[in-house]
Amino acid sequence: MFKSIVLSGAALAALTCAQQVPGSADRQNGNGKVAPFGFDVPQDHRPGLFYREDFKGPPQGIHEMPAAQQFLANPNLELKLYGPGGIHVQIDHHEGEPKDDPDFLWSGITPAPWAVAFRHRENNVDLSGLARIKWRTQQTGYHALHPIVKLSSGRWLIGEYAEGWTPDWHESEFWPAWIRWRQLDIEKVVEMSTGTPYENGRWEPNPDLSNVEEVGFTDMMAGSGHGQGGWSRIDWVEVYGNPVKRIAASSKAK
Repeated sequence: MFKSIVLSGAALAALTCAQQVPGSADRQNGNGKVAPFGFDVPQDHRPGLFYREDFKGPPQGIHEMPAAQQFLANPNLELKLYGPGGIHVQIDHHEGEPKDDPDFLWSGITPAPWAVAFRHRENNVDLSGLARIKWRTQQTGYHALHPIVKLSSGRWLIGEYAEGWTPDWHESEFWPAWIRWRQLDIEKVVEMSTGTPYENGRWEPNPDLSNVEEVGFTDMMAGSGHGQGGWSRIDWVEVYGNPVKRIAASSKAK
């Protein structure tokens, strides 16, 4: 036995609005001039630029030098080098060939795994939600550049996202909160042993990226030396996220 249902005009209008895809008409509140305008659209809350690092090159006439604090263009950042190959990461620039060659970090002569990270002098950063990382890189061979983060707890994570081989410089971006992460042994720059034997290494469950102290990258490999073998290049990196006031270690302990 079927029963017919009769909806009033007001009820039908309410149901139609409830099923409607959010759009400009849904962001009206009264005369449309007062926020919030209706739906809380996540894309309306994209965080701004937290920092950009666009490296300084070696002195004129010098092709490459070991990466050091003096080559950071952003005075608010501290350079961190990790792993057995970290001290061998170079700042590089080719004079005149190609004509538009940038100043960049290069891992070519690293004899072992390496990692580079940046720490803001005053604030941590919230990489949750629609926070993103954007960079210009170039990799050769089987090298693939992964993001790494140091949480405020001190735990290091390495992201599944990776930039592989490209024939030229390549700009790309990704959202840290929307990729998978694993724990990282920052001293060796290798994945940590986690999980049971049947998990083949455990992905970090629900990592809290709302308070990140350092952001960086690694390809977890040694470089092949000069020439077109295998290495990673990083021209610049931008981090988009909301600043989080850093709590001193002594304050945390109280």
